[in-house]
Amino acid sequence: MDSRLNAFLERAESVLARLEPLLPTLRVDIDWSRSLASRWHREGRSGYLQALEVSLDTGLDDLIGVDRQRDQLARNTRQFVDGLPANHALLWGARGTGKSSLVRALLSEHAAAGLRLIEIERDHLADLPRVVEQLAKLPQRFVLFCDDLSFEAGEGDYRVLKSVLDGSLERAPDNVLLYATSNRRHLVPEKQSDNENWQRVDGELHPNEAVEDKIALSDRFGLWLSFYPFTQEHFLDVVRHWIEVLAASAKLTWDWDEALEKEAIRWATGRGNRNGRCAYQFARYWVGLCLLDVRG
Repeated sequence: MDSRLNAFLERAESVLARLEPLLPTLRVDIDWSRSLASRWHREGRSGYLQALEVSLDTGLDDLIGVDRQRDQLARNTRQFVDGLPANHALLWGARGTGKSSLVRALLSEHAAAGLRLIEIERDHLADLPRVVEQLAKLPQRFVLFCDDLSFEAGEGDYRVLKSVLDGSLERAPDNVLLYATSNRRHLVPEKQSDNENWQRVDGELHPNEAVEDKIALSDRFGLWLSFYPFTQEHFLDVVRHWIEVLAASAKLTWDWDEALEKEAIRWATGRGNRNGRCAYQFARYWVGLCLLDVRG
């Protein structure tokens, strides 16, 4: 009896081991008429899309001081949503300057028209062909969003990624775009030694293959948008905006004065950051403190 039971258990374990790679495909499909966003999860050698609960409380009007970048990406996204030709976009520059917020604000702007957002990590970009295959015949328009797409010196993954992007983006269906953010325009750090092997041929400068390889990764994106560190005036404009938004929702009466301005500057100086994220955090701190005082 025990031998038959053990044999049965061994066969069952063998069957489960063969089924394990297929389990992600058995997950419930996402209802894209209700879900606005999802995230790609890697599980073993396979992966799946998991629906996300997202907030649509950040709009394009909340992005202060980045009018040019906002307008260009908004126009590109409008073309995409309307079924017109549009470009994959790389948003690069200083941290906390609104790159990720801009992408999420565009979801708020166009969700009703069928725009959907799928977050995918840099380490999972090799799965792009699988993701794209699942979206090809759906009626919605999908932005694949990779936040913080960059590589450290010595990493060779960018060459693999370039090959994947070449194939995935060139053959991507019309309802899929890739938006990525990065702190670097060329995604891979450039070293002084990269420029030592430039050659002059017939009066023209030719970069070595390593430089061209690194730059080629960024060339996968047709639209480049640069974000720069905030000036103090820009930072204070963003602080005023978020205090106004938060105070209005809490029905808090307030006035902008010199003392408040100095407090905001001290907050940024203490953190070594003068950007949109820091401005939002200060606004939450200050409005929360005022409401606490009102309640006694």
